Amino acid sequence: MLAERLSSYRGRRDVVVLGLARGGVPVAFEVAKALGAPLDVFILRKLGVPGHEELAFGAIATGGVHVLEAQTIDAVGLSAGQMQRAIAAAQQEMERRERLYRKNRAPVEVKGKTAILIDDGIATGSSIRAGIAALRKMEAARIVIAVPVAPRVTCLRLEKEADEVVCLHAPEAFYAVGAFYADFSEVSDAEVEDLLREASLTTDGTADVG
Repeated sequence: MLAERLSSYRGRRDVVVLGLARGGVPVAFEVAKALGAPLDVFILRKLGVPGHEELAFGAIATGGVHVLEAQTIDAVGLSAGQMQRAIAAAQQEMERRERLYRKNRAPVEVKGKTAILIDDGIATGSSIRAGIAALRKMEAARIVIAVPVAPRVTCLRLEKEADEVVCLHAPEAFYAVGAFYADFSEVSDAEVEDLLREASLTTDGTADVG
């Protein structure tokens, strides 16, 4: 369904599809296959408040991009030291995943291209905002955010930062991304590796990681 909404990008050589690790990769894999576009993994790390990691105070992305939520930081009284430690830990995990998922494959070229950034869903949007900032830094010509589900208010906010937002379901009342899935099992590192390997082995170029 998401690929159909993105059909105007099918068969274009200036389009790349990026799946957020981990849950966005299976969705991105199907979209890339349908569009005949290169697939790559895109790694972001949420920055969780110490002791309440489920509460994000920002996110980091490839290229050293940080997006911080000042309102949350002020509300919980985070110190500079706490933020630095959280950022360092997230950076270390992000680098581990880069090595694990890509092996010896170089990242797909984003500069001057339309980058379609895909996740399995969005809640607050802080991680995706870090992704948008990173892709701007990488000089993507156009940034498209594509997800199956996100709160309407989040979609409206992201429309101010991305060039296009495609969301299949944007309800006013939103509780959790998993509520919109029949099966929301956690995607493993091994599954991400397998999908990227399958894409890279495609011989007709429809989903060649590069």
